[in-house]
Amino acid sequence: MPHVAVIDYGMGNLRSVSKALESVAAEGVTIEVTADPERILTASHIVFPGQGAIRACMNALNDLGLTDVVRQVAAEKPFLGICIGMQLLLTHSDENNGVDGLNIFSGQVHHFDIKPEDKLKVPHMGWNQIHQTIEHPLWKNIQQDSRFYFVHSYFIQPDNECVTAATTDYPNTFTSAVHQNNIFAVQFHPEKSHRDGLQLLENFLNWDGQS
Repeated sequence: MPHVAVIDYGMGNLRSVSKALESVAAEGVTIEVTADPERILTASHIVFPGQGAIRACMNALNDLGLTDVVRQVAAEKPFLGICIGMQLLLTHSDENNGVDGLNIFSGQVHHFDIKPEDKLKVPHMGWNQIHQTIEHPLWKNIQQDSRFYFVHSYFIQPDNECVTAATTDYPNTFTSAVHQNNIFAVQFHPEKSHRDGLQLLENFLNWDGQS
């Protein structure tokens, strides 16, 4: 049965994520919130959440000795990044005067450029549509253009458009989910997105890391 490690580096909404996973997990599945490298490395599935400023997130990973651990499990196991846990996978972020990420996905993280005539606020907060751009096991039983919950001021721009798994408009189109081999990552919060968010988490628990 799956043993799911939710990586605890002090920067994620860990209780909400773990409770949401527990609510959809089959009997016998273990959901563990941990910062222990050995427990993370031996887990079958990895969830990498995050919220807050990206420099603080990178510093926390480095201080806990988890940077290389995240890179290793992202190369080997079914891996789900959430919010900042997706942005950290990119090469570089403009936030905090520039911060290097894990460079698992080549690309940049940019601040929303909202013009007064757009009449939109930053952060992008609330429900918005997800337009699936590929077929993927994590989209199983989730209808096209379903709505998920967002809270973010920065968005990712991958260098390779082929890694985009979904897009969202605010007001311009941005990448709101990415995929690559055994990795799937989302800008929105599935743990706060009611039925469709729980469906995505259930799909992840049933996923073997193959597209």
